[in-house]
Amino acid sequence: MYAIIETGGKQYKAEEGKIIEVEKLNDKEGKEVTFDKVLLISDKGKTSVGTPYLEGKTVNGTIKEHKKTEKVTVFKMKPKKRYKRTQGHKQNYSVVEITSIK
Repeated sequence: MYAIIETGGKQYKAEEGKIIEVEKLNDKEGKEVTFDKVLLISDKGKTSVGTPYLEGKTVNGTIKEHKKTEKVTVFKMKPKKRYKRTQGHKQNYSVVEITSIK
């Protein structure tokens, strides 16, 4: 059984017992979260698709930790103009373990 959920403007495939990495959630580690924007649920060959979301269906999970991705270096340069800029970026995300699909 799996579900497609939407959070943080992105879509993720969620299965019971699996760990997914989603855009940073504002809750603390160890807290239970509920995703109510369920787009699709597939169970033993039966697929339910929402328009755009399924009514009354939720996916529950537990926040395991908050992390940052590896650093991405952004470098800008304009040739012959003595212009160079270097900047780094680390994106925040949350690690969530899916506990149930209802």
